[in-house]
Amino acid sequence: MPKPYSYDFRQKVIQAIELDGLKKQEASELFNISRNTINLWLKRKAETGDVQALPNHPPSNNHKITDWERFRAFAKTHGEKTQVEMAQLWEGDISERTISRALKKVGFTRKKRPTATKNGMR
Repeated sequence: MPKPYSYDFRQKVIQAIELDGLKKQEASELFNISRNTINLWLKRKAETGDVQALPNHPPSNNHKITDWERFRAFAKTHGEKTQVEMAQLWEGDISERTISRALKKVGFTRKKRPTATKNGMR
């Protein structure tokens, strides 16, 4: 993601428009930025009172299951059920895909035997 414009630069552009009476088109040519950027900064200043850039946080995982020991006990007691049924039994709105990821995280597999069976022909 590109780096945002500095706070000083943003203030300088907004000051040129509001205090010095520069038009948006003239300011965009003078400072070599787009009018859309200026419009966004003015909109942000009207909403929040400042033109500070929003923090650039990477997306994080908002886990719906946070108590892993409780989920492990839940999986042991309801291990024979399907993931859809387990999702319905777990409190809160949770999908079967979330159950699948959680089961994988705590080490539960769908395989019933620990090792594969030998071929019957041999």
